[in-house]
Amino acid sequence: PPGPRKRFPVAAVDAILRDVLGSCLREQPYEPARCREMVKDIAEVIKARVKDLMIPRYKIVVVTHIGQLNEQSIQIGSRCLWDPVSDTFSSHVFKNASLFALANVYAVYFE
Repeated sequence: PPGPRKRFPVAAVDAILRDVLGSCLREQPYEPARCREMVKDIAEVIKARVKDLMIPRYKIVVVTHIGQLNEQSIQIGSRCLWDPVSDTFSSHVFKNASLFALANVYAVYFE
């Protein structure tokens, strides 16, 4: 079956995630209202930068989470229809003194 001619560049997207999360959140203290806005802005910036890579025929889904870094843990799961041959994802976790952030980029190939 025909698949993508150009593979999704996971390493390049990993670098985007590291850069965006680090530059946006490095000095940011955890403030619920501010983080609620930032999570949307960060997802938009990531999506725009991934789209700038001009990867043909991939639908890009960006999901970001920001939470308070405290003496607790969190588990985040996701499910979707997936073709392991052509679909892929990139993920990065960022932490500073008071918060954590998780950004996932899902790349789903369309024939």
